[in-house]
Amino acid sequence: MKSPRITRLRRMPLPAWTATLTWKAAVFITAMCCALATLLGVLVHVSVTRQTVGEARGKALAKLTDVTRMYEAGEQLPRDAGIDLPQLPPSLRALAVSGKRGTLVDDDNGRPTMWAAGPADGRAIAAEIDYTQSARTINGLDKAIFGSSILAIGATLLVGVFAVTRITRRLHQTATVARRIEAGDLDARVNDPRTKDPSRPQDEVATVAGALDTMASTLQGKLLSEQRFTADVAHELRTPLTGLHAAAELLPAGRPAELVRDRVQAMRSLTEDLLEISRLDAGSERVDLDLQHLAPVVERVVRASVASGTAEQDTTLTVVRDACVETDKRRLERVIGNLVANAHKHGKAPVELTVHGPVITVRDHGAGYPEYLLDHGPQRFRTDAGSKGHGLGLTIAVGQAAVLGAQLTFANASDGGAVARLELPEYVSFEAPGAPGSTEDPQSPHST
Repeated sequence: MKSPRITRLRRMPLPAWTATLTWKAAVFITAMCCALATLLGVLVHVSVTRQTVGEARGKALAKLTDVTRMYEAGEQLPRDAGIDLPQLPPSLRALAVSGKRGTLVDDDNGRPTMWAAGPADGRAIAAEIDYTQSARTINGLDKAIFGSSILAIGATLLVGVFAVTRITRRLHQTATVARRIEAGDLDARVNDPRTKDPSRPQDEVATVAGALDTMASTLQGKLLSEQRFTADVAHELRTPLTGLHAAAELLPAGRPAELVRDRVQAMRSLTEDLLEISRLDAGSERVDLDLQHLAPVVERVVRASVASGTAEQDTTLTVVRDACVETDKRRLERVIGNLVANAHKHGKAPVELTVHGPVITVRDHGAGYPEYLLDHGPQRFRTDAGSKGHGLGLTIAVGQAAVLGAQLTFANASDGGAVARLELPEYVSFEAPGAPGSTEDPQSPHST
């Protein structure tokens, strides 16, 4: 026997705006106002109804007393009183026959009536008074309570939402500044006026804003100090390294001299990288823009890398579609060269470069980028256990790409290998295709 399958209904996702503080505050204020209005309305209704009914009951009993006295004296009873009246409610008739007096509000031919009845020779003597005005008073009071409650809820809701919106606006401003700081704008500050005057009472939002400004100032100071230290160290190293390089050139030919020259060159390259990092951090780099076709630039970088030994002979270039971009040629070559060198140093051959319009892709067939690099981007001299790290090459490539206004992203291919994708803003010519000065230069795919 198959067990019954239980089908669970999926909850419909709520709109994003229902998670905002303004929405939650509005719902809370509305619910509290409705509860308070209902409670006050019930209390007022009960109190006024009890008072109105009490007054009408007193008048009805007083009239019943007069009618009873007239009945005992043998006088003629008024038209709104009598013995065993047919319109008298049965429950009140039974109460009077049992020897007790009582009152009851009932409807007499569409007219609200207050009945009073009592015993009279084993029968029920009754009198009635018009209850229409009292019923109107109670109905008018209920309508007034309902209308005033709606107005009070609306006014309170508007005032409450206005007050909450002022708070949420300040929170949004603080969050925006935090995102700017996260993006690298260390000069961003909230500058809440409540934090400027220590004698002025501060709410929680002002406290958070002040803490964020203090944190940003401290972080900026530390980063600037580190940048100055890096730049100073690099500058101080340049002079002795220059002398060391000149001295190494004077050494007699041989294996020891080659090792010394190689290490000196490595130190000089590292020093130049540190200086470049310092300039990128300081934001002092200025671009020299010019129109460039990507395919020749990338081909030139590949050939230079192979000639210098930073790339192997099996490096391939495939041009799917060439594109013209407005960029700084020297910086673009620096970015591509660093990506190619990193692919050969930390990846595995073959290394494949592809130009597809304004997009340049550099792929190797190694183990791929580590997870921390994919999640947080290149980190200077980051080294994992059992790994050689990635030095400064990718960090410089990311910085120079940002200066060029290009987007550099890192990923791992599904079949293995690291993939770096550089996308530059393509230059668009408004001249007719084939006209002088036109930048449109379609090329068929080829390899280098």
